[in-house]
Formats: sequence, C-alpha cells, structure tokens
Amino acid sequence: MHMVCGACGHGYEYMFTINFNASIRKGGLPCTVGLCLSWAINTTTQAEEFFNPAFLSGDPAAVADLSRFEKGEGQAPGSYRVETYLNDEYVSTQNLMFEVRQPAPNQVTPAPGAPIDETGLKACITRTQLERLGVNTSNSPLLQNATKDQCVDLAGAIPQASARFDFDNQRLYLSIPQAALKNNARGYVPPEEWDDGITALLLNYDFTGSNTRNREVGGSVDYGFLGLNSGLNLGPWRLRNTSNWNYSNGYGSSTREWQNISTYAQRSIAPLKSELTVGDSYTPSDIFSSLGFRGAQLASDDNMLADSMRGFAPTVRGIANSNAKVTIKQNGYVIYQTYVAPGAFEIGDLYPTSSSGDLKVTVTEANGTENTFTVAYSGVPVLQREGRVKYALTAGQYRSNTNDQGKPSFGQGTVIWGGPHGVTLYGGTQFSNNYSAVALGSGVNLGTWGAVSADVTHANSVLADDSRHQGQSLRFLYAKSLNQLGTNFQLLGYRFSTQGFYTLDETSYRQMSGYTVDTQDGPMQVKPTYQDYYNLNYSRKGRAQVNITQQLGTNGSVFLSGSRQSYWRSDRTDDLWQLGYSARWRDVSYSLTYSYNKSASSTEPADNQLSLNLSFPLGDWLSKGGKGRDITNSNNALYGTYSANSDTRGETTQRAGVSGTALATNNLNYSVQQGYGDQGGASGNANLRYVGAYGNGTAGYSYDRNYQQLNLGVSGGVVAHANGVTFSQPLGDTNVLIKAPGASGVRVENATGVSTDWRGYTVMPYATTYRTNRVALDTTSLKDDTDLEEPVVNLVPTHGGAGARGVQHAYRRQGTGHAAATRRQPRAVWLQR
Repeated sequence: MHMVCGACGHGYEYMFTINFNASIRKGGLPCTVGLCLSWAINTTTQAEEFFNPAFLSGDPAAVADLSRFEKGEGQAPGSYRVETYLNDEYVSTQNLMFEVRQPAPNQVTPAPGAPIDETGLKACITRTQLERLGVNTSNSPLLQNATKDQCVDLAGAIPQASARFDFDNQRLYLSIPQAALKNNARGYVPPEEWDDGITALLLNYDFTGSNTRNREVGGSVDYGFLGLNSGLNLGPWRLRNTSNWNYSNGYGSSTREWQNISTYAQRSIAPLKSELTVGDSYTPSDIFSSLGFRGAQLASDDNMLADSMRGFAPTVRGIANSNAKVTIKQNGYVIYQTYVAPGAFEIGDLYPTSSSGDLKVTVTEANGTENTFTVAYSGVPVLQREGRVKYALTAGQYRSNTNDQGKPSFGQGTVIWGGPHGVTLYGGTQFSNNYSAVALGSGVNLGTWGAVSADVTHANSVLADDSRHQGQSLRFLYAKSLNQLGTNFQLLGYRFSTQGFYTLDETSYRQMSGYTVDTQDGPMQVKPTYQDYYNLNYSRKGRAQVNITQQLGTNGSVFLSGSRQSYWRSDRTDDLWQLGYSARWRDVSYSLTYSYNKSASSTEPADNQLSLNLSFPLGDWLSKGGKGRDITNSNNALYGTYSANSDTRGETTQRAGVSGTALATNNLNYSVQQGYGDQGGASGNANLRYVGAYGNGTAGYSYDRNYQQLNLGVSGGVVAHANGVTFSQPLGDTNVLIKAPGASGVRVENATGVSTDWRGYTVMPYATTYRTNRVALDTTSLKDDTDLEEPVVNLVPTHGGAGARGVQHAYRRQGTGHAAATRRQPRAVWLQR
C-alpha cells in the first residue's frame, strides 16, 4: 500500500501505521496518520525514516528526540519499570534507568540460537542493587571502587556476566556466573529487605453453632463456639490474644464458658535470627515436651532461614457416622472445632497453639455420642545443618488449663548445634522448686539410611504426696524416605522411661489422681470422662509411634499411623492405629480406612471403624454426553460420591450423593447425601460453604429417625488501618492488605473469593514470612473505567510485618471529549494474625 501525505511531504511503501487519530489538513485534503511511522520495503536502499514533531505538538522542543527511531538504532533511553531475572529466576520488579548502550570490547557473544538484545539500551545497575542480588562485590576491584549509587559496567566488572533487555515483556535478564555470587542458600532473602510494616488492628473470628432435636427424649440442645484471634501491629512489635467462648443449652442444663488461651507481645530480633516473646506462650518441643508458660522467651526462629536451611503439625484423620462436631484440644485448650460430613474425614490445615503436645480429638455425633482419641504430636529427628546453632531460653510460670495443676515458676534452656559430618549435638535443662531435669542427645544424618536421633533425660521429682523420685527417659526418633520404592517413614519413634521418671507437667498436679475440671470458677461437680482421667501412680513406661506411607504404582498409596503408650504397674495401654488405602481407577477415586482406638483409662471396648469412600467426576461424564457435546456448559466441578461406614456396634450405613462447586469463581461448595443404616434406618444431610470477599459462611442440615440437626458457621477477619476498616476472609498467619482506592471488584489471583471492596481494599490471607511473595490482581476482572498500571508486586514480610510497597492503578473517569486519568499510589501491606 502506498500513501502520500501532504503534511509529511513524502510517500512510503509501508506495512503498518501506529494511528493516534491525528487529523491533519493541508491544501484542503485530510490525512489521518499516526506518526507517519512506516517502513520502506520496496526500495533498493534503506531510506532513513523521518518523524515530523509537528504531529505531536506545535512546539518541537516539547517533543522527545525521535532520531533513534529514524535511524533504526533501537528504543529510547529513559526509565522503565521492569521485572528483573537473575539466571532465569525472578528476583524483583523495579524502576530502572536505561541509557544508550555503547559497544564493549569484552562483550559476551550470545550462544547460537540465544535471544539477542536489539533494544540498543543498557540498564543502569548500581553496586547496591548487585549486593541485593547476592553478588559478591568484594571480589571485583571495579565494584569496590564504585559508589553505592553509581552505575557500573556489569560485563567489565564481572567476567562472563551479561544483561539482556526484553522490551516487549519489560523484563531484564541478568546472567552472572555462580562464582561471582555469595554462597547464600536457596530461598534466602537478606534481612535488609524484610519489612516490619504499618500499624494495624487485627481480628479473626470463627463461630459455629448447632441445634439438635432428639425425638426420643423430646427435647433439643443448642451448641455454640466462638474463636477469636485479635492483635495489634505497632512497629516491630506484635500484640496478640487468643480466646474462645463455649455455650450449650438443653436437656435441663446450660453452660457458658469464656477461655482466655493466651495473650502475648512478640517481636523479631533479626541479628540473632530469633524472636522475643513476652506473655503467654509455649516452650519448644525439640528436646523437652512443650509446656505452657506465662513469662518471657527468646528462641531461634527457623522461618528466618532459607527454605533449604530449615530443620510439623500432624494430619488428623477420623471417621464420622453423621454430621459430627470435631473438637481438637491441645494442652487442655480447644484449638480447633468444625463440623464434618459422614464418612472418613481429614484435617490437614491445623494450626496448633504450640509446637507440640498431643492432640485430643473428640468426634461428637449428632445423637450426642462421643468418640475420643489422641493423636501423638512429636518432632522428627533432631538435626541441624553444619554450623547452625538453635537455642531457646525461657523463664516464667507454668500455665495449665485445669484446676488440678498448680503454677510453679520454672526455667528452661535448650541448645542444638549442627556439627560436621552430619552430626548434631543437643542438650537442655529444666528446673523448678520440685523438679530438675537434664537432657543430652545426638542426631546423625545416615545418608541413604535416613536420619536418627537419640537422647536421654535424667529427672528428679517431688510429687503431690511429697514422695521423691528420680529416673531416666530414653527417646529414639528415625525418619527415612525411600523415593525409589515410594516409601516414606515420616516418623518412627520410641521412648522408654524408668519407673521413677516424671515430667515437670506431672509434678505440677495438686493430688496424685483424679479428673481434670475445665472451668475457671473453682471446683464443680461434673460427670467424669475417661479422657480427662490421670493417675500419677501409673507412670509412663514405653511409647511407640509410627507414620509410614507407601506409594503403590502410579495411582495408589497406603498409609499406616499409630501409637501405643504403656504404663508402670498396669498392663493396660493407650492405642490408636489407623490404616488406609487410596487409589484411582480411570476417573474414579476411592479410599478404604480402618481405625482402632482403645484408652487405658476406659472400661468401654475398643472402638473399631471401617470406611469406604468413592468419588467420580459426574460433571465430566455429563459433559461427554451427546457424542462429545458439553451438555453442562459450566466450569464448575460436579462429583458423585458413595460411602459406607461400619462401627463397633456392628451398624453399617451406606450413603450416596453429589458434591461440587458453583458460581463463576467456584467459591460456593455444596454436598447432598442420602443414606440408610441397617440399624438406624434412613438418614441424610446437606451442606453449603461459601467463600466470599468479606468472610466465609457454612450451613448444614442432617437427620435420621431419632434426631435432626441444623448447624451454621461464619468466619472472617477484620483489619483496621490508617485508611479505614476492611473485612476479609479468615486471616492466616501472615496476610496482605491490598490498597487500591477506586478499583472496586478486582479479583486477586490464586485466592478464591478474594476481591477488592467498594473502596478498593481487600486482604489476601496466607502469605509466607521472610520470603518473597507475589501479589497479583486479576486484570481480566477490571471495570471499563479502571486501569492497573502495576498489577503485580512482591513483598517480604517479617513475622507479623506490614510491607510498605503496593499496587499502583489508574482510575479513569470519562470527561468531556477526552479521558482524564487520575493516578494514585495505593499500597499492599503485610499483616500478622
């Protein structure tokens, strides 16, 4: 195509024109062109392009120099916001100055087929920026002599180093030899990039309630549970409180109980890679069993280390026979409560309030029957990398949740040192008025044989009857992954204690035996339950733990987990064993789970349960109907389910149903089941879960011939900050407050149901402390009058920190005949629950 424009004064054979719709008249003939930007194609010699500045402005001095485009010399120098990649790994997004690149004598020749930088630009990279990238600047005289903010010649300073600017994608690729980089571990982020953040008030809430009507007794009972986690971020300090409220009313009795689980202040000590905690917390469990305390603790924080330098909350599995309430206690406190559908369940997102302490799991069926079992919770073999020193110093008052125990003052100190040749040495001491203990141990990395650690603890104790005892406890831990066989010995452990060995926790009891009373209002007459019973005359003898998973082929696996606790002067044991198999056959997923539970203090027979579960993609099958035509026309998931449960009483119940997701972003989950038991007759249940921008909601209904139950739940978070109050989904350990004023209804990538509110604010939960986290807004969800200038940011929070960088956006309002753009500077900040 050939066009002659009078305003340009010459004609060109061209391929395309960038059109700014500048309508120009000369001699009465209109000529609509862009910049008269064109390429001479059919000429014998390459003509020099000419751009007339008059098209852009009547003042030629106000127009940028376009001569580089006329001569084909590449892009214009200036400031560009680019994503930086180091050795093909993303590092950061930042504004960089680019200047005209001059040919360098030692410029690296790209390998054949490698991308070539034709922009004609060179990034201005300073010594400070190279240090942040992990470059060892002390090895280069040129870098040593440069000032911190001076642009340096990368190729001249570091042999074989190069930079390539991908202009189309606005990415800067840096290639630096490994020898020129500091020997930092993978995933390491230097402390100078950590962000303590802003001042903010936080509240996390979780409420569940139910009403159960029992036809046999002709009454009903109401249950309620409210869990609250509140906090304040002030500079590097984090003030936190965890409390809950329990309520029950029915069958002639009513209880209301408020529990303050913990209140503490905490801050990170970056030079020590440690955290200081003042208030209510728990001691670490590497060497001694974890203890609740009220006092002060300075302890190493592995989260500050790189991923490859880090040294376990367990998965709770069980079987429910109805829409059951699952309550999990640790160290006497309720730390988790939820409602599960009938069949095998698995809770893998547990966040306990301490780093160890056995979990007491109570499954309360809709008809009021309870099944309680204990999940052992201990650490893996005590190992540290060479040169690593991990320590904890604690001083305070022992803190329990029962009136049967006192509050003795105590001190504890532990240290773990990673030595050469894969050997770790560790030890510690505990002491109080009636107790003293010393522990010594060692761990070793056996290479292909796994990892093992062993330690011995000697203790002197004075019990409630003033009797004095001394004894030893030997602990053995082993872990191994046989990848070639698909076997993972996650934990094999054994502890043997002599008859005179007691823990500090046991010496705090005020009497030798009895029942714990979960109340803060003094002694009460309560119906005792075996799980709360204790007897110091029967000291612990041996404890074995096992957790093994085995991959079977490509689609199946089997797991075995369990524990056995034996006692001196008794032949009874606490036993919990779980065996399961799961696999896929074509599109069908199925699992078979068996559970055995027996308590030494219970006179009831052992509880045995067997569960079979099937799941098949009903939505996919329907979409293949009609000769491959998609008759569902939906991206939502739809599954068919079948389950069969058999319990100790010999009752077998079978259920069939459907489950799936709904709405455009799949943030509504539903399930409906109908069942029949050979002893209980017909039963059914229906459940809904909605994940929204301002919180989550749950609802469920179930029935059988003797009862009907309705349960409701709501959970979410509230963040009060300098710009107002923002409601959100439940807050995680670390959260991001995204501030984009004016950009409402914008979704956050990889966060189901999370989108900005009417003001342009939202909270993205579950980020990672001391790590570079990517926060991205979904540009496909933008409104027509909103444009995101910087939809992706990267932040590195401290524990509880609030970063100061954010997401820029342009909020555009249509004016009279033109678009007026108003640019603001919103932020994304870090929060800690």
